[in-house]
Amino acid sequence: MKIDNIFEINEISKIYDKKVALSSLSLCIKRGEMVALIGPSGAGKTTLLNILATVLKPDEGTILLDGITIEKYKGVKALAEKIGIIRQQFDLVDSLPVIHNVLAGRLRDWGFFKSVISLIFPKDKELALKALDRVGIKDKIYERTSNLSGGEQQRVAIARLLVQNPKVILADEPVSSLDPARAEDILSALTIIAKEKGQTLITSLHSVEYARKYFSRIIALREGVVYFDLPALMVTDEDLMELYNLKEVSYVNMNKSDLRYRDILKERKSDE
Repeated sequence: MKIDNIFEINEISKIYDKKVALSSLSLCIKRGEMVALIGPSGAGKTTLLNILATVLKPDEGTILLDGITIEKYKGVKALAEKIGIIRQQFDLVDSLPVIHNVLAGRLRDWGFFKSVISLIFPKDKELALKALDRVGIKDKIYERTSNLSGGEQQRVAIARLLVQNPKVILADEPVSSLDPARAEDILSALTIIAKEKGQTLITSLHSVEYARKYFSRIIALREGVVYFDLPALMVTDEDLMELYNLKEVSYVNMNKSDLRYRDILKERKSDE
């Protein structure tokens, strides 16, 4: 029987050096959902994504992935079939050609010797070409990855996910290092591909505007707990003002992204 929820998160907590990163957090995320995680810096967004990616273990609580306790997934291959990750640093090997970075998405299906041989004679070249064509940089297939722009490198990371074809994509601030135009291009490509393939996409974002535009559900975290969990169309400016505590917060306690939201929301208020 097919389970509706790809993730069931039950009362998870995580503490770093006596600082609470997540506190008794519970969520269910349905198969195929487009979810944006937002919140002030230090709210717990990256910690939550790292726990879902099994990079970190929660101090308390349980997580079911596709109906199975996440600890029961043994080995890289089992997890790679379920979860793919994009980080703000892209996680690419700069010294290698693009084709090798893309085909890293196939490592779960290759043995050691095939992986080594592929560094000299790339296997599944057509698969890599198809993925790169899908993200619009087919002509860069043999380019040294370090020579690409930030937006192009992020497209290589998306092509790698196309080759990997996981059930879930976890993206941690995937466009934070890109200018607005390139950020829009990347988020548009990522969400369109995920929808076409029926994948679940969970992305942490500093930009509330991007969260509203590209995602169907917004989960706001603050001080390690869920502050609100709403369909994107139902998130109001008042919700955001309260989330970021914009009436009381000082410049000292806000990063540049938070300051931008404060200014945007204040401008909207003055126009009303």
